[in-house]
Amino acid sequence: MYSKILREREREIISTIVADLHPVTHTTALNVGALYSRRAKRMASSARSRISKIFTASKQRRFAPPCALGSPSFSTSAAVAAPEPAEDVDGSTIMGMVKDYEDYRRNLYGGLTHNALLVDAVGTLVVPAQPMAQIYRQIGEKYGVKYSEREILNRYRWAYEQPWGRSRLRYVDDGRPFWQHIVSSSTGCSDSQYFEELYNYYTTEKAWQLCDPDAEKVFQSLRKAGVKVAVVSNFDTRLRPLLKALKCDHWFDAVAVSAEVEAEKPNPMIFLKACEFLGVQPEDAVHVGDDRRNDIWGARDAGCDAWLWGSDVKSFKEVAQRIGVEV
Repeated sequence: MYSKILREREREIISTIVADLHPVTHTTALNVGALYSRRAKRMASSARSRISKIFTASKQRRFAPPCALGSPSFSTSAAVAAPEPAEDVDGSTIMGMVKDYEDYRRNLYGGLTHNALLVDAVGTLVVPAQPMAQIYRQIGEKYGVKYSEREILNRYRWAYEQPWGRSRLRYVDDGRPFWQHIVSSSTGCSDSQYFEELYNYYTTEKAWQLCDPDAEKVFQSLRKAGVKVAVVSNFDTRLRPLLKALKCDHWFDAVAVSAEVEAEKPNPMIFLKACEFLGVQPEDAVHVGDDRRNDIWGARDAGCDAWLWGSDVKSFKEVAQRIGVEV
């Protein structure tokens, strides 16, 4: 039996490698195009092949009809084409492959695995200080909002998940049209004064709090070690004044806001723009965010490495340590 810590580490490693097998994503940890040495290319190719066999065989066993063997409809041609048994690769072997790769990157970047860090804003760097539905209801009471917080939350989720057909991007400039739609759909209130009060509230420091109280110290250590840092966020033009209000705008070398670069995650273009702002290549950077589709798949499609906040890493200190910087 593995210890709890080992099992968690195995899940982290396996999830990274499995994500690499997604047909449209590129895990930098095994991305052949991002590697420069023949040894690293051979290692990446071998890892892909071995892990692919494991999960291909696993899926075939999982989805095979339970009565196939011995039933009248069993196909002899299928039996002939049956896959070879999956290679038995234990957790220590996978961990060894990833360690080899991390060691390779540290040799490449002078002791660091990456020389640039991209950070998602909402859900990773900052979170609302109070639940959204609570604020929508509190401010909305004087404007006649009657829905409960649960109703507001459910309506908000439904509205946010619907396709936004009025423009190619949700967040255009200050994002007002999109947020007016979300607020009225969530609360049933279309009062312009209510919307403006709510909209302006989310530009103030009292509406937000940092996810990690040690963030400033960590970012200072990273930048001192030569790691460039940028925010990459699907947000409107309020993000810059918000970062300034939270007194954290000076922590970053660049900010890539979807409303400004005209590309929203998971579109790889926003990550490429962030790398351009920092003056680094995508393979030099790792992105940290809390959304698997927008942050992880999007960053990997751009050629960056990516770690899922709350799973792969749970604090910015851990991010720094994985990069190779002590805080």
